[in-house]
Amino acid sequence: MHVHLKTLGCRLNEAELESWSRDFQAQGILPTASPGNADLVVINTCAVTEEAVKKSRKILRRAQRDNPRAKLVVSGCYASLNPEQAAADLGVDLIVPNTEKERLAEIAIRELQLPTMPVTAMAPGSYSPLQRNRQRAFIKVQDGCRYRCTYCIVTLARGEERSRPVSEVIGEINALSEQGLQEIVLAGVHLGGYGSDTGSSLKQLVEAVLAETNIPRIRLGSLEPWDLPEDFWTLFSNPRLMPHLHLPMQSGADSVLRRMSRRCRSGEFLELVESARQQIPDFNVTTDIIVGFPGETAAEWQQTLEFVERAAFGDIHIFAFSPRSGTKAAMLPGAIPRETKRQRSEQLHQLAARLKRNMLKKQLEKTFPVLVEDTPSESETGFSQSGYLPNYLRVRFPVHDNLANQIVRVRITGTEGDLLRGEFLSAKT
Repeated sequence: MHVHLKTLGCRLNEAELESWSRDFQAQGILPTASPGNADLVVINTCAVTEEAVKKSRKILRRAQRDNPRAKLVVSGCYASLNPEQAAADLGVDLIVPNTEKERLAEIAIRELQLPTMPVTAMAPGSYSPLQRNRQRAFIKVQDGCRYRCTYCIVTLARGEERSRPVSEVIGEINALSEQGLQEIVLAGVHLGGYGSDTGSSLKQLVEAVLAETNIPRIRLGSLEPWDLPEDFWTLFSNPRLMPHLHLPMQSGADSVLRRMSRRCRSGEFLELVESARQQIPDFNVTTDIIVGFPGETAAEWQQTLEFVERAAFGDIHIFAFSPRSGTKAAMLPGAIPRETKRQRSEQLHQLAARLKRNMLKKQLEKTFPVLVEDTPSESETGFSQSGYLPNYLRVRFPVHDNLANQIVRVRITGTEGDLLRGEFLSAKT
C-alpha cells in the first residue's frame, strides 16, 4: 500500500507528518508524493484562522475528487474542533482527533482494516526528509497550551500541555543525524512550556540535545517571550544552537496586549532582546504582529510602530486581524475598518522591509557557515546556490558543484532585495 500525507498550517503539523510517515513505513505502507497513486490519503488540517478552515475544507474536497478510491483520514485542528462538520465532508473515512494523533497510523490501520506488511518495510529511518529535498527537520517535542490568548483557537484544539520524553527526542534526532540531516528545529504549540507536566524545562531539553546528539545545527521554534529564564542565553555559547529566535509579540501597545491576554509587555520585551544581543553575536529576532485588533486606536498603532522600530526585528510576520469564531476576540467591540487595516499593514510592511535591509547590511564582509538548501540554478551570471546563515538570513552565492545539504564557509559581499550575496570560500571541516 501507499500513503499520501499532506499538511497545512504550522511547523508542528509538518513535524507530525514526518512522524506518521515513519509509523506507516514501519508497517510496510510506503509514502508517495502522488495523491493519485495512494491507497490512503492523510490530511493534517489547520484552524488558526477562518481562511485556514476554508483551505482545510478545500483540500478535503480536492482529495476526494482527485482520488475517490483512496481511503481518507483527517486529523489536525479543524477536524478536532469540528468533527461532525469534517465527517460530513465528502469521502472522509476516519477522523483522528488531536488528542490521539500520536497513534494516527496505528488507529488508521486498525479502524480501516488496512493490510500491513511489516516484514517488507524499509529499514528504520530509511525514509528521510532529504528524499523530499528538505535539509531541515521539525521535531515535535511538545503539544497543547495552558494559556488562552483571546484571539487564539489553537489552544482549544490542541488541549492540555503534553511533553515528549527527552529520550524519545534524542533518539529521533540521532536517527535523522545518521541519515545525514544537518539541522533540526525543536517545535511545539507552547514550546517554552516543555516539561511543565514532567518537572523538566526547555532549557534542560536543549542541554540534553546538545550533550547527547551530534547534529550540527539546532534551532528553536516559535517561543513566547515570557518563557525565557534569565540564564537561557548561556545556551547559545554552544555554536550548534543557532542565534535566531522567533518571539511572537503581536502588538507593541501594552493596552492592546492586555486585551489580547498576552503576558509580556513592550518594555519587558525590549529589555529581553537587548540582553540577548549583548550576549549572542549576530543574534536575530523575528516576530508576529497582528494589525487592527479590535479597538486598536491610532495612538496604539503608533506605539506599535515605535516599538517595532526600537526592537529592530530581522523579519516580521504581519497578520491583519480577522475574527475567529470560538474566540473571545471575535466578540470584542471596536472592529477596525478593512481599509484602515490595509493602510496599517502597508505601513508595517514598509518599516519591516527597512529594518530587514539594516539587518542584512550588518552582515557585510563577515564570514559564516552556511547550510546549502537547494540545488544549483542557472542565471545570466552563472550557477548559484543558496542557504541560511546561523541567524536565519538567506544568502545566495556562485558555485559550480552541487553542495546541497553541506555546510560551507561563505563571505558576505552584498545584498540583493531581501537576500544576501556571498562568495564561496570552502567546505566547512
